[in-house]
Amino acid sequence: MSDAIKHECGISLIRLLKPLEYYKEKYGTAFYGVNKMYLMMEKQHNRGQDGAGFASIKLDMEAGERYMSRVRSAENQPIQDIFAQINDRINTALQENPSYEDNVALQKKHIPYIGELLLGHVRYGTFGKNSIESVHPFLRQNNWMHRNLIVAGNFNMTNVNELFNSLVKIGQHPKEMADTVTVMEKIGHFLDDAVAKLYKQIKKEGYSKLEASPIIAERLNVAKILRRAAKNWDGGYAMAGLLGHGDSFVLRDPSGIRPTYYYQDDEVVAIASERPAIQTVFNVKYEDIKELDPGKAIIIKKDGTVSIKQILEPRERKACSFERIYFSRGSDKEIYQERKELGKLLFPQILSSIDNDIKNTVFSYIPNTAETSFFGMVKEAQNSLNRKKEEQILSIGTKITLEQLHEILEVRPRIEKVAIKDAKLRTFITQDSSRDDLVAHVYDISYGSVKKGDNLVIIDDSIVRGTTLKKSILKILDRLHPKKIIVVSSAPQIRYPDCYGIDMAKLEDFIAFRAALALHEDNNTMHLVEEIYKKCLTQINSKDKDVVNYVKEFYAPFTADEISKKTGELLSPEGINAEVEIIYQTIENLHIACPKNLGDWYFTGDYPTPGGNRVVNKAFINFFEGKSERAY
Repeated sequence: MSDAIKHECGISLIRLLKPLEYYKEKYGTAFYGVNKMYLMMEKQHNRGQDGAGFASIKLDMEAGERYMSRVRSAENQPIQDIFAQINDRINTALQENPSYEDNVALQKKHIPYIGELLLGHVRYGTFGKNSIESVHPFLRQNNWMHRNLIVAGNFNMTNVNELFNSLVKIGQHPKEMADTVTVMEKIGHFLDDAVAKLYKQIKKEGYSKLEASPIIAERLNVAKILRRAAKNWDGGYAMAGLLGHGDSFVLRDPSGIRPTYYYQDDEVVAIASERPAIQTVFNVKYEDIKELDPGKAIIIKKDGTVSIKQILEPRERKACSFERIYFSRGSDKEIYQERKELGKLLFPQILSSIDNDIKNTVFSYIPNTAETSFFGMVKEAQNSLNRKKEEQILSIGTKITLEQLHEILEVRPRIEKVAIKDAKLRTFITQDSSRDDLVAHVYDISYGSVKKGDNLVIIDDSIVRGTTLKKSILKILDRLHPKKIIVVSSAPQIRYPDCYGIDMAKLEDFIAFRAALALHEDNNTMHLVEEIYKKCLTQINSKDKDVVNYVKEFYAPFTADEISKKTGELLSPEGINAEVEIIYQTIENLHIACPKNLGDWYFTGDYPTPGGNRVVNKAFINFFEGKSERAY
């Protein structure tokens, strides 16, 4: 999208099901798992570039031998940085100890990062905290192997305060009020409790303290721990964890908000936030990769046993539609088709906007991520032209001349690469008043791509704030002297904040919200805005089942077309010559294009959890009171 918003985080978990010697013999290296993890993380780098982390656990190590490793980075290229560190440690160890070269047992014993369990994470800082302390995986250490916990996830919790206070009530002292810390400590608390109870039980059975350890590992009920820990979580999440003795898990939220996919064969279990990462890295069939159902966890025991357990009662499936529109890689088979369908379904609105004049219209897209929906839009333009050609030919009938036939057939959609982003240009001046001129040059224009007086249709993934459109894109497009610029969004109007992982937290950031506010001013209905504020105030202390999204009333007086029209007015730069029109995807067509991902709360305000309604009301209170802060 031309207005960049923060992406999702991404997780990768690999469990090798064979001894490391097997991979050395078959693939030529005992570092097979490390190499695959590097690829899995790189294939998901689109999900996070503020930080990356890697952790591994070695199975069946002797006491006194290191069995857990972790490395994290918040550098500019964090994935490359952490694997440069890993490779440096591996290469140094091999150079200093030539005997390790072909001895897998010595490699496992002495070289860090090699192991049977591997966990990777790529991160965008949704709270602007990009220090190393905020980078996953998080580690909870203990001298008991079973109580060591490594956690990484793609999530935001809306009830962090509540979770924090529950930890305090049971006697804990969390180091900070952050959802990652509170979630890890919540799991850790019930892990500690389960291990203690098992230890007490096993001692009663007559086993020694030393004999108890492997029995605890065998009997530990990971599903029960997760049920107790996640009971009161409110948010969207795909939570991955490793236990020190060798169990591992990935848990998905009960609404299916955050995506999780897995693959299993006799050599490996691979889990990731995106299907193409697994499909490409392990060269497996699309059909062999499964989606983890909402509320379920995939649990891999130390002995390699894999099970799918229902942890939380599933709610109505509300998988994030923004994953399909923008965040996930477009190489996924389903997502590719869905994005084309999004472009196709917009065409009737476009055709109406250009008065059916395809001949004098140029079609293009900004940015490159909108290319797939552009293909769908152009294909439908071709279909529309073909229908028109058929009508023309049939109306003339057998009297048609060769010249007339050629003239009819020569008309086709005009496709151009109108604007190109200058990837090397950086707006290094932070003050808004000083950087506007630099922002205006973020895109280069393709001069001569549009004739004077043409219509120019530009498709984008979504229009969030509209800042780049107003300060840069529309100005440079106007230099081509089009009669009309139609900016098309493959997503509907973004009206409400997200609180489940995407960095969209403030209502006043959204151009659709500002357009509705301008309409209230135009219609002298600002008293309704104050009434909505007062209703939101009543919700602050409401119980979950009573929470209502009153911000819906802010948009209710206006149609989607009225808000789109006002958006076009607000985004038209001063002095622009072309008429500007904004076209948004409809909610109905979004659901047609993405039938499996009906999570549309950013567009409709229909939040899948009570915490979402609390957040949106708080966001409106912050807006009305002039507080520039997050609502969660």
